[in-house]
Amino acid sequence: MAALVAVAKKLWSRRRLLVLLFTPLVLLPVVFTLPRKEGRCLFVILLMAVYWCTEALPLSVTALLPITLFPFLGILRSSIVCPQYFLDTNFLFLSGLIMASAIEEWNLHRRIALKILMLVGVKPARLILGMMLTTSFLSMWLSNTASTAMMMPIANAILKSLFGQKETRGDLNCENEETAAAVRTKGLYTVPTEVLFLASIEEPQVVSSLATGEGTSHAAIKARSRDFPEEAETALGLPDSSKNEEEYRRKIWKGFLISIPYSASIGGTATLTGTAPNLILIGGLKSFFPRCDVVNFGSWFIFAFPLMLLFLLLGWLWISFLYGGMTLRGWRKKRSAVHDDAENRARALIREELKRLGPMKFAEQAVFTLFCIFAILLFFRDPKFIPGWDSLFIPGFTSDAVTGVAIVTILFFFPSQRPSLKWWYDLKAPNTETEPLLTWKKAQDTIPWNIILLLGGGFAMAKGCEQSGLSLWISDQLHPLESVPPALAILILTTVIIFFTEFASNTATIIIFLPVLSELSLRLRVNPLYLMIPATVGSSYAFMLPVSTPPNSIAFASGHLLVKDMVRAGFLMNLIGVLLLNVAINTWAQAIFQLGTFPDWAHSHSANSTALPSTLVTNNTLRTL
Repeated sequence: MAALVAVAKKLWSRRRLLVLLFTPLVLLPVVFTLPRKEGRCLFVILLMAVYWCTEALPLSVTALLPITLFPFLGILRSSIVCPQYFLDTNFLFLSGLIMASAIEEWNLHRRIALKILMLVGVKPARLILGMMLTTSFLSMWLSNTASTAMMMPIANAILKSLFGQKETRGDLNCENEETAAAVRTKGLYTVPTEVLFLASIEEPQVVSSLATGEGTSHAAIKARSRDFPEEAETALGLPDSSKNEEEYRRKIWKGFLISIPYSASIGGTATLTGTAPNLILIGGLKSFFPRCDVVNFGSWFIFAFPLMLLFLLLGWLWISFLYGGMTLRGWRKKRSAVHDDAENRARALIREELKRLGPMKFAEQAVFTLFCIFAILLFFRDPKFIPGWDSLFIPGFTSDAVTGVAIVTILFFFPSQRPSLKWWYDLKAPNTETEPLLTWKKAQDTIPWNIILLLGGGFAMAKGCEQSGLSLWISDQLHPLESVPPALAILILTTVIIFFTEFASNTATIIIFLPVLSELSLRLRVNPLYLMIPATVGSSYAFMLPVSTPPNSIAFASGHLLVKDMVRAGFLMNLIGVLLLNVAINTWAQAIFQLGTFPDWAHSHSANSTALPSTLVTNNTLRTL
């Protein structure tokens, strides 16, 4: 028995290599059971799906496989595959990442966070709301993981001011170092974010983030390999004469920490640049339905922003009820002097930090102005409900990528110091070059380039499905689903995807499902967006497990959360996500995206797909003769 255990442990330690070697052999029958091109394309897609879900290879390396496998297997020419990695959608995402780098460079995100927290108040339930609003707003423009990593030290500092100057358990410095080391061993990119919130409270720490907001990271889980039972938590700073008071403090701490990754995942869905699945949807539409021009930054924002606010509201009510001490009796209950004193300390802490930041610098004002112009121009390029500024130019020549790159280019030459005319007349003034708002070295160090490759892999996969005829083959297999009512199909679809993405990265999930959904929509004779949009948004709703998303992993690695805490809170969050997605796609999304009709751009694609089988039969007949 001991020998078997030892062998099992050795095999487990080499599990990634075994998956890497044996998966192609297991999938080999697919190549011979399907038609030539379709079978080979499906082989590549299934291989990439397994590698993505198991992380046998780094996610970005798996995304590069089409460059090699598609030409070798005769699916697509290299000249067709390679351009998919640098479509205009990739440059829209790149411009958002560059803008996020400038915001982080000048601490604008920290000022925004403190202002929002000061505005909402310092009572526990209100602070949780402030944390969720702040994190979701930052996640609309920064990556989900960077937003979470930035907000976690802020939450810890506020909690320490509420409950005392010491941790409720062992020192976290060692754990944060282990987390950073574990992330580095995964080979994933790290971005320096807000590391220390209060230098007077704790020693400097290193908090690393994946800065992608995508993929499943087990690194943070490894950092928390030790067992920290809840009973070991000792409440400090408040009288511990009552067990109820101790339990109250534990719940508040959990509510703070669990609200941050949840709101990061929700906030990233509100903008096209907020998370990778949204951009993969755009690339997929351009591949499957080239004539589709309904989805852009403005129309997506009009649809997704109200959905985000509703989800945040319901999520806040659930987390506050579960961990924030919000009850019907609590509204009538007289507050204790101890609680009031703790809230006063938290309020003073936030004010002190705002005072420490000082007035807004010229660089902060410039970045904030350019950020506002960036968002406004993207929104009003072609908002659909009114003519956008895009109509001033030749139709089809501009896109969201043009807008984004044009604005972020200014960051690299606009001065970070206020220009002065006196300098020209002062002959003794130093003749030093003015530093711009953002240097290329800073951008190069902070941008997660692996995500751009991941997007390109998704676009290459979509192009392979289309050109090989695999999409048509999938459509034929979905023939029995024609009798399913579209509303029921949406309910089943969102439920399956939301729970599937608990175990796979949101990027891999949507890449796998989009080709199937595009063909299913043609079979059901419904607008393809009716299926593809809720699937895209639902792929970001992963709340139950620490390994579901990097934000979940970061929160879990703090040591104050147990798996059962996340499962209990996340299960209902998943159900709320299913409910809201079905409500949104059947109400206001109908008017925004004209979902009630089968559009011409989908009809023409359907006609082309229908004409394809006879051509294939003819070619096969000639080849046989």
